[in-house]
Amino acid sequence: MKFLITILTAFSLLFAVTACAGTGNKNNPDTKNNETQIIHLTKAEFLKKVYNFETNPQEWKYEGDKPCIVDFYATWCGPCKVLAPVLEKLAKEYRGKIYIYKVDVDKEPELSGAFGIRSIPTLLWVPQTGEPVFTQGAMSEKELKKRIDETLLNLK
Repeated sequence: MKFLITILTAFSLLFAVTACAGTGNKNNPDTKNNETQIIHLTKAEFLKKVYNFETNPQEWKYEGDKPCIVDFYATWCGPCKVLAPVLEKLAKEYRGKIYIYKVDVDKEPELSGAFGIRSIPTLLWVPQTGEPVFTQGAMSEKELKKRIDETLLNLK
């Protein structure tokens, strides 16, 4: 009987290990692959790619070469989880026209604090020229596309 329990335990462990083996980094937001166009930013990267508020605190100066959306999110946030695949889809659709960045508020509290982020998801809409705009809460794909076209790409 002990032998049978040992064999069953060994097979259970083997099954559990092999079942999870293929998932690896597939869901890791920091994985760089050709499928995702979302760029996860640290504070240092944000200062270089979006806005260096440390050297230029009084005047907004966008550092990028294309308009962008910055998604301030948390991994535990339900609405953020709903918004994530929509942003992934839009990143592919608008590839080469805009950047879509993500900032994890738990990993970058100084950055989210600098912008007074109190509710997530919060999206920062940054046109190539002009002032940025914040929106809070998850938006539908249709709403996001309309805002991208009108606010970022000026396709009214």
